[in-house]
Amino acid sequence: MKKKDFVTLIMSTVGGILFALGMCMALLPEWGAMTPGIMIGAIGVVILLAMILVRRKMDGKPAFVFNGKAIASTLLGVVGAIVLGVGMCMSMVWGMMIPGIIVGIIGIVALLCLIPLIKGLK
Repeated sequence: MKKKDFVTLIMSTVGGILFALGMCMALLPEWGAMTPGIMIGAIGVVILLAMILVRRKMDGKPAFVFNGKAIASTLLGVVGAIVLGVGMCMSMVWGMMIPGIIVGIIGIVALLCLIPLIKGLK
């Protein structure tokens, strides 16, 4: 395993676990830990963002790339994730099962569109 892959593995695992634990703490009222959950989730997000910067630095690439493709793929990813999350909320929280599934599938399709946008078709 290459050094950059190992560093990415460790940072993404730690960041993902902290983010997931923080979201559970914040969103489960039975736990009663909203404020600490938000703080732990934010620490997880910071570690995940730092992981992206570290990985790009180890690959010899610039930290940020600002072009039309990067901006479009970022926006599509954000919108797809939000639509998927709204679909999940509709199904699990608001009691609208069928419309929630439909909205969730639309979000999944938007996220799947990222693959040809980023990797391209060959």
